[in-house]
Amino acid sequence: MNGKVYLIGAGPGDPGLITLKGYEYLKIADVVVYDRLANPRLLENIKEGCKLIYVGKASKEHTKTQDEINEIIFQEAKKGNIVVRLKGGDPYVFGRGGEEAEYLYDRGIDFEVVPGVTSAIGGLAYAGIPITHRGISTSFHVITGHLKDEGQELNWNALAGLDGTMVFLMGVSNLEDISANLIKHGKDKETPAAIINWATTNQQRVVEGNLSNIYEKALEEDIQPPSLIVIGDVINLREKLNFYDNKPLLGTNIVVTREKRYAKETVRKLEELGGNVISFPTIKIEEITPNKKLDESIINIDRYSHIVFTSVNGVEIFFKRFFELEKDIRSISGIKISAVGPKTAAVIKKYGINADLVPKEFVGEGLVEELKKVLSKEDRILIPRAEIARKELVDELSKVCLVDEVKIYRTSKSIESRNEIINSLKDLESYYLIFTSSSTFINFIEILDQDTRWVLDKGKVISIGPITTKTIEEKGYSIYKQSEIYTIDGILELLIKESR
Repeated sequence: MNGKVYLIGAGPGDPGLITLKGYEYLKIADVVVYDRLANPRLLENIKEGCKLIYVGKASKEHTKTQDEINEIIFQEAKKGNIVVRLKGGDPYVFGRGGEEAEYLYDRGIDFEVVPGVTSAIGGLAYAGIPITHRGISTSFHVITGHLKDEGQELNWNALAGLDGTMVFLMGVSNLEDISANLIKHGKDKETPAAIINWATTNQQRVVEGNLSNIYEKALEEDIQPPSLIVIGDVINLREKLNFYDNKPLLGTNIVVTREKRYAKETVRKLEELGGNVISFPTIKIEEITPNKKLDESIINIDRYSHIVFTSVNGVEIFFKRFFELEKDIRSISGIKISAVGPKTAAVIKKYGINADLVPKEFVGEGLVEELKKVLSKEDRILIPRAEIARKELVDELSKVCLVDEVKIYRTSKSIESRNEIINSLKDLESYYLIFTSSSTFINFIEILDQDTRWVLDKGKVISIGPITTKTIEEKGYSIYKQSEIYTIDGILELLIKESR
C-alpha cells in the first residue's frame, strides 16, 4: 500500500514561522526530504527513526536535480511511508511544489499541500518593509529573478510601468541586469531598492539604496544568495517599522551545551533576542530503570518529612514514576518540598505544588544552609537525584538527620553533533560557549578531545556559576565571564549587557 506525501512550506527561515498544521505533520513523518532553505532547527521535532534526505539546491550547485527529487519522494511514498517534503517558503511560490505534486498525481500517490509563509511577504516584514501600504503601494508583484531558459527575457516594459511593490526572488546573481533593464524601460533610477539577505534568520542583513546604486552597494557588502530584491516606495517605511534589526543579540553566535530536551526553552529565548544558536548537547539524560529503591520510597512516601529536588530532571523523573505507581498527589500534602533553584521550583509547580524552600544562592551549599535552619534529628529526607552527583549535600544533611539518597537518572555523553559542530565553529569569527553545569563541560572536552583547546580559545566561555567555573578552571581552562545570577536567565542578562 502506498504512503502519503505532505508538501509543506517551512517558511522563510525563522523556524517559528512554520504553520501549526505543517509542524504536526512533520512530527509523524517516516521520511523528511528537505532543502537548503528549510531551517534545520525544524528537524529537531521529528520522531525517532525518521529518515532524513537532504536535497538542497544553491544557485548552480544542486545536490539533486529536480527530476531526482521527484523520484526520491515518489519511491519513499511507494514504500508505504508518510513523507514530508519540507520546502523553504511556500511550496507553490517559485518552489516547484506544483511539479512535485504533478509527478505524484501521475503515479497514483496521495498528497496534500500545506502552504507556508513566503519570503516575499515574511522576509519583507522582518526587514521592516510592508509589502503594501495605504497611500504608497496598493499592489505587489512577485517575480522570479532566475528564469529556466537563460535566453528568456522578462517583459521589462510591463514591469517598469508597475506602480506597486516588486519583489524578485532568486535574483541576486542577476541584480545588475534587473536594475539596468528597469531603468532602461522607464523606471525612475531614484526608485528605492533594497536587498534582504537570509531574511527572518539571525544572519539577516539589509542593504538599502535605489535602482541606480543598489548593485554596487550589494557588491560592497558581498551579498550572496539567498536574498530578496525589493523595489518600491514602501522601503522608505523601514526607518519606522524595522523591529528585527533592533534585537539585542542579532548576529551573536552562541553555543548551547545543555541536554537537547531541556535546551529548547533556552534556545527559544536566545533566538527571540536574535541570537544565532548552535545546539551542541553534550549530555543525554537516561532514567535508571528498573529502580526498586525509587519505587519503595514512593510507596512509603509518608515516612519522609522533606523531599529535596536538586534538578529539573529529578523532579520530572520522580513524578513520572510517582503517577505510574498510581499514587495520589495528596499523599505528599504533609511533606515539605525544597528546590535548589527557581527553575526546579517552577517545574515542581507544574504538579500543583509550591516549593516550601528555595535558597537565595542557587547551589547545593545554599540549599544545605537553608535546610539546616529547619531540620532536626527527627526528620527524614528523600533526595532523588543523579547517579553521579556532588557528595556535599548528602554528607552535610546526614549530620543533622536521616537521609535517603535515591539515584534515579544518569548522564552520558552525546556525540551526535561532534563533526558538524567543529565544522560550523571553524567558519565563525567569534562565538560564546555556555556551560550550565560541570557535567556539560566535562563531556564537552571529552567529546572534542584534541579540538578542545582551539574551540575554547577562539570562543568566550560563559559559566552559570561558581561550581561550574571551578570545574572549568581545574581542567586548565579559563572562563570569560560568570553569570551574576546562577540561572539561565542570569546568563541571558549577561549576554545582553555584552551586546550593548
